[in-house]
Amino acid sequence: MDLEFTGQERAFREEVRSFLQTELPRDISEKVAAGKELGREDILRWQAILHAKGWVAATWPKEYGGPGWSAVERHIFSEECALHSAPRLPAFGLNMLGPVLIRFGNEQQKRDILPRILDGSDWWCQGYSEPGAGSDLASLRTRAVRDGDHYVINGQKTWTTLGQYANRIFCLVRTSTEGKPQEGISFLLVDLDTPGIEMRPIKLIDGGHEVNEVFFTDVRVPVTNLVGQENQGWTIAKYLLTHERTNIAGVGFATKDLERFRRLAREIIRDGQRLSENPLYAARAAEIEAELEALRITNLRMLANARDGAAGGVESSLLKLKGTQVRQALQDLYRSALGAQAAPIADELSENELTVPVEAARAAPVYFNHRKLSIFGGSNEIQRNIVAKELFRE
Repeated sequence: MDLEFTGQERAFREEVRSFLQTELPRDISEKVAAGKELGREDILRWQAILHAKGWVAATWPKEYGGPGWSAVERHIFSEECALHSAPRLPAFGLNMLGPVLIRFGNEQQKRDILPRILDGSDWWCQGYSEPGAGSDLASLRTRAVRDGDHYVINGQKTWTTLGQYANRIFCLVRTSTEGKPQEGISFLLVDLDTPGIEMRPIKLIDGGHEVNEVFFTDVRVPVTNLVGQENQGWTIAKYLLTHERTNIAGVGFATKDLERFRRLAREIIRDGQRLSENPLYAARAAEIEAELEALRITNLRMLANARDGAAGGVESSLLKLKGTQVRQALQDLYRSALGAQAAPIADELSENELTVPVEAARAAPVYFNHRKLSIFGGSNEIQRNIVAKELFRE
């Protein structure tokens, strides 16, 4: 089964393509294509362009400033952005907190916060994981104790992505130790300039600074910053994760990476033979291509079901698993094809000092960075448990 796009959906794809070809800044797309790290200003510049078009919050309804797209239209937009090397905007405000506030926030929170997410005035980061509480998030220990009109927070969060750019953080905190661990968690919004907060960078294996750890020492947060009800945080967290996994299969990104490998395989000559004609590389590339096609078809099946009004199920976990495997396999193949040229290059070297093409110099860092795909959005081990419980239950 495949998804037959309607005439309206095909017209929408053409509109998206035209927009990306004319409005996506070339310097930004070139950075994305080369696997370079984007700066804060690069990201905000692209967000401003999308915001002016009304396309910045793909999952939001029109009444709150979103485009009101269907699941199929969101898929088309995401796929075309990947194929045109458009940057993926940080999901924390647009794809995660925004939908949470629309569903659980009060009118004051919606009125004050949602417009600032759309126009980039606020850069949000996520305070979920802790040392010892990652996949087992219910074991988190950061405490928030009620003191009059404030909560007082003490604890630590880790793997806070792009926290160095953020001015606000949404956190899961423990407000009760009674009952099951999941029943004592609340969802708080925190200004990062509040006294008692310290953010420290974590240097990654690729040499980049993408994640951080955040320490809270007697941080006072107004009770009005509570989203939903006290101790309702676990329900909110589960809802938020369904939005974090939106388009997590990354079919468009994998398709772009496969095209890049094919181009490279035609250019590289090894032992007097084009790499594309080497039986081992050709067989591995064909295997990944077949897996990608199966992933694409499964993703389209889900979109067809969503168009018919069916609720999502275990398929999102399957897509996350296979999408991770395909994208990591492509990066491994690409790095292997480059051989010695893909050796890590010191961050201190400028492009003029490199002895290999810039794209080759980024191959190893991009490969290492893709290892995170197995973890975020729910680790692959957890996704396998979800699949097993759903498919093999009595």
